[in-house]
Amino acid sequence: MFPHPSKNLIGSKTNYLAGKRIILGICGSVAAIKSPEIARELMRNGADVWTVMTRESQKIIHPYLMEWATGNPVVTDLTGKIEHVSLIGEDKHFSDLLLIAPATANTISKIACGIDDTPVTSVATVALGSGVPIIIVPAMHDAMYKNPHVKENIKKLKSKGVTFVDPVIEEGKAKIAPIEHILFAVLKKIAFPSDLEGLRILVTAGPTREYIDSIRFISNPSSGRMGIALANAAYLRGADVTLVYGPGIEKPPEVYSVINVTTSKEMLEQVLKLLNQEKYDIFISAAAISDFTPVVTQNEKISSEKPYTIQLVPTPKIIAEVKKKYPSVFVVGFKAEYNVSDEELVNRAYKTLEKDNIDLIVANDVSRVGVGFESITNEVLIISKERRVTKVSKKNKFDVANEILFEILKELKYT
Repeated sequence: MFPHPSKNLIGSKTNYLAGKRIILGICGSVAAIKSPEIARELMRNGADVWTVMTRESQKIIHPYLMEWATGNPVVTDLTGKIEHVSLIGEDKHFSDLLLIAPATANTISKIACGIDDTPVTSVATVALGSGVPIIIVPAMHDAMYKNPHVKENIKKLKSKGVTFVDPVIEEGKAKIAPIEHILFAVLKKIAFPSDLEGLRILVTAGPTREYIDSIRFISNPSSGRMGIALANAAYLRGADVTLVYGPGIEKPPEVYSVINVTTSKEMLEQVLKLLNQEKYDIFISAAAISDFTPVVTQNEKISSEKPYTIQLVPTPKIIAEVKKKYPSVFVVGFKAEYNVSDEELVNRAYKTLEKDNIDLIVANDVSRVGVGFESITNEVLIISKERRVTKVSKKNKFDVANEILFEILKELKYT
């Protein structure tokens, strides 16, 4: 037997779900047309996906489509092979997760009431009984989603440890959540440790713009990727995350709170406002905040017919302001340098750490290939108050973010 060609997709993006077997339950919602795409995104991140379908879902998409998408046979009926038990496993679990996407009001309510009269509800019964994690992604008309009985059944399942990925409410529909949201829910459930559970983390990311006139501004080429990677990694590891985001080119996933700002003044004001309103344990200042701002911003467009002189003044240092006003917050700063040795990079970063009295600083040399601004990879040195230096070699920014978070956890244990 030759391997199914679709299996070649596995791990083509990341290996975060490598070795994980996911059962994808499909119910009779029109959103079932999204199920092949969901399956393939899970596969691209390393998962092996097996499909279970209700009879109603087979009226919308054919089982052959899901066999093509996953490279595995599809369960459409329960037979003497007791598929609902063998797919999940009892003592030794065959699967790591049951993902029901889309889930109808009918299936949600049946699972909550212990009714298993379809392949999907039977697999859910076994998963609940054997402790395999379950994620449910509802999709239905808004009136059905608002039905008090459905709401009560969702609440009941949540109390049993079932995770729900909220739908998007628009056009009178509770539409299936974006695939990115579903992927994040899966990653958070089975791919990453929950070692940041209970911590509140505030992250800044992206560049700022300092306006010269109504249309011109001073900025830098920051994409926002590093800060977003830190926010993503912290969220996936269980933290309560807020991101204050400048006008970068990368789009945050919106699975956590995102507040958009433009100027360094707006970023500082927003950070201080959040810290004043809520208790945060950690502040990570990954934004590439402009070092200078014009003394005067013209309200109209400046004429280019003659020379124009701009007077610049330094912008306030957010990390210093935060540490001064909120000394109990663990503050992580970033330091970008250009064309220096590792030794000099450490020296300059450590001077900033001491001057601003922060707890940890992350430094990189943006002159190096594939490091810093606009790149998808990074290479950093992490320096502690005790001048402990950890070098993170070049890798994608999400993996670098996880290394930084591990170092933060280490430092929190020291303090």
